[in-house]
Parts: sequence; structure tokens; C-alpha cells
Amino acid sequence: MKIVVIGGGSSYTPELISGIIEGYSSFPLSEICLVDLEAGREKLSAVAGLGRRMIRQAGLEEKIKLTETLERSAALPGASFVISQFRTGGGAARLKDELLPLPYGVVGQETTGPGGFAAALRQIPVALELAADMEQLCPNAFLINFTNPSGIITEALQRQSAIKSVGLCNIPLTLQRTMAAFLQVEHQRLALTFTGLNHLSWVTRVSLDGADLLEKVIAAPEAAAFLTHDFPEIEPEQVRVLLRRLGALPSTYLLYYYFPEQTLAMVRRQAREGKNRARRVLAIEKELFSLYRDPDLMEKPAQLSQRGGAFYSEAAVSLMQAIHSGAATSMVLNTRNRGAIPDLPAEAVIETNCLISGQEIRPLSPGPLPVELRGLVQQVKAYEQLTVEAAIKGERRAAYLALLNHPLIPGAEKAGALLDKILKENAPYLPQFRSRRDE
Repeated sequence: MKIVVIGGGSSYTPELISGIIEGYSSFPLSEICLVDLEAGREKLSAVAGLGRRMIRQAGLEEKIKLTETLERSAALPGASFVISQFRTGGGAARLKDELLPLPYGVVGQETTGPGGFAAALRQIPVALELAADMEQLCPNAFLINFTNPSGIITEALQRQSAIKSVGLCNIPLTLQRTMAAFLQVEHQRLALTFTGLNHLSWVTRVSLDGADLLEKVIAAPEAAAFLTHDFPEIEPEQVRVLLRRLGALPSTYLLYYYFPEQTLAMVRRQAREGKNRARRVLAIEKELFSLYRDPDLMEKPAQLSQRGGAFYSEAAVSLMQAIHSGAATSMVLNTRNRGAIPDLPAEAVIETNCLISGQEIRPLSPGPLPVELRGLVQQVKAYEQLTVEAAIKGERRAAYLALLNHPLIPGAEKAGALLDKILKENAPYLPQFRSRRDE
């Protein structure tokens, strides 16, 4: 069994390799192939070197072969799983995504708002090129998408390709473990019910041995403290009031929608201080790759936890184990709706609890969206679907309408100005827009 990692030179990759090593007894693969671009050659080499040392340290060098290549077509044949974790344009493009919207009075963030829109325009065509290669070279492989914005890219994949694909995010697993720690119970006993979209989901039930503890969780100060941990401009008491009235536990990304003035003030302050997330990630990665090149390093360094992506490897390995074993398993995934949320189109990709049975992934219906959640979800899904259309066709009109539909963008004038700036700043990565006249 062979796993191919697209974006193998990512600083996240040692976390994935660590998870594969830990789960080897129940998931005995034979090869990990790391793939990257020419521009990432040096990072790929550093990650591959550390990966081989980790495998050797675990005593698995005779069982797991780790290879690296800059040629995707050479890597894909024979793959059972392909993991997508690339970032078109690298950290520099992410930095632009965060800073570009701020002069327009709009939040700049990696996956939410104009930043996530720009990233989707860059990355959807690349994801579809990967899927096309898989159709030719490993048509039976399963594509697991971590590339952000995960939900939008997974929707493009499931609309445009026959390849089996699913989107995966670490946030549901992180939230489940956080709630288990708060309730002081083993995490295996705790089940959370999710509904919504990737980075726009809510927990509507916290089940412990069959009993629903959602009201207890919402009322606890720890819930508001967890949500506001990375949002110092938001008072925990404001979030406690929100939770009581909402009756659901939102993803932290929903704070950008519920507290737009505070989150905009926060990202502006961070940008002024040179402490926005993209800059912090670039600094963390510089340190990480210095460590990865150390020939005496035999395990993932502690500093990797600062990079984010908690439980990333556990989520990925658990999903591959479930698909490989064929045993019925439940996980929170991004997949086609198929009527699970009747308020959304059947072909739309949602984030919810799913049943994995062999290579079939079926969403477990959370039912209709509560009216207090429905409007926001439907509006963001319209934005996502228009973004997919714009990225595939290079249509300026669809791109404009996508931004016009986004709840964080205040009106037509801002939508048009942001689109002009995004297309200009990302022109090297958006050839699909060059061949068309402005609509």
C-alpha cells in the first residue's frame, strides 16, 4: 500500500509521518512518496531526510520506504491514497491574502472572506489537474484533501472529477478532544454532532454515553474561553451571551461573522505589529526547517505544535485506516450533501458526521438547519459555489458575484474593488482569467 503526499515539502509532513508510524500495526503501508515542486526542492529534501530518520528510529526501515520526487506523474502509479496539502504561491501568497483586504475595511484571513477566495482561485485548478492525473495513473486511489479552503476545493473535486475524494479538517477532532478534557472523560465516550460547512459549522449535540450535554457545555465559562483564546479583542462574556442565545457551539471561524468589528480590529492590529498569522507561520517554518536539516533529529520536534494543525495526523491516518479496513466507522468529513441537510443542494459539499463503510462515505443526516443558522449557511454556500465556477471558468462575473454574496464584504463597490486587486496581485497564478475579456 502506497501513500502519495502532494505538497510533501510542507512543514506539516513530519506530523503525518509520525502518525503513520504510530498507526503502522493496524495500517501497514509499504511506501510514502513525497511530491513537491522545483521551488520546494530544498524543503522536500529536508522533510524526506527527517522522515527516513523517524522511520529508522521506529525500526520500520525494512517495512516502509520513503521516496521523494518533483515529478507527480512518477509518484501516482500504484497509489492507494493521495493526500493533498499544497499551497499555491506558498507563504508569500498567504501573506497577501491576509493583508490585501485590510485597506478595504474587510478581514484578511487564510480561508475566510477575500483571502480564502483568492486562495481558492489559485488552488482549485491545481487540484483538478491532480485529479485528472489520478484518473489516468491511479484511478482507484482515494484523494484526501487537506488543501484550504478545504470545503470549496472538495466541492470542485466532487463536481468535476470521477476520482473518489473527501475533504478533511482537524478542527472537529480538536473540538471533540477539547470537550472531552473539559468534561474529564475519555474522548472515546464523547460524540459531537456537526452541521454546516467547512470552517462554518456548529456542534448541535454533545453526547456522552447517550446523554446530551450541550447545554452544560454552552453554559460553562470554558467554552467561551476556548473560542476566544486567539481573539483577544472579543470579550468572553460577549461569547457566553451568544452561546446561550444560539443554543449551539460554533467553530472559532464563525467569530469572524458574529463579531466582525472586533475581528477586523484584531487583524489590523496584528498587521501593524507584524504579528499576523502568515508572518508568524513563516517565522515558525524557518525554525522548523533548520531543525529538520539536523542529521541528529530523529523525531518530530516539539516546535511543530506551534505550526497549528493539532490532530492532523490522527485525522488522516484514522480516515485511511477506516477506508482500508472496510469496518464501519464514523468521522466528521467534507463530502457531498446527498440530502443530509435538506436546506442545501444535494450536490453541495457539507461538513458533518459521516459513515465510512469500505470506500463509500455517506453523510449521517443532521436534519434541517435551525432557522438561526440557515441563512448564513445558505449565503456562504452560494459564495462557495460561485467561487468554484469562477475558478474553473475564469469568469470575472462569477468571481464578482461570489464576493458580492460573501457576508463579510459590504456591498458592490467593495466587491468590485477587491476583485480587481485580487486578480492583479494573483495574476501569475490565475491564467484562466487572462484569456477572457472582462464581463
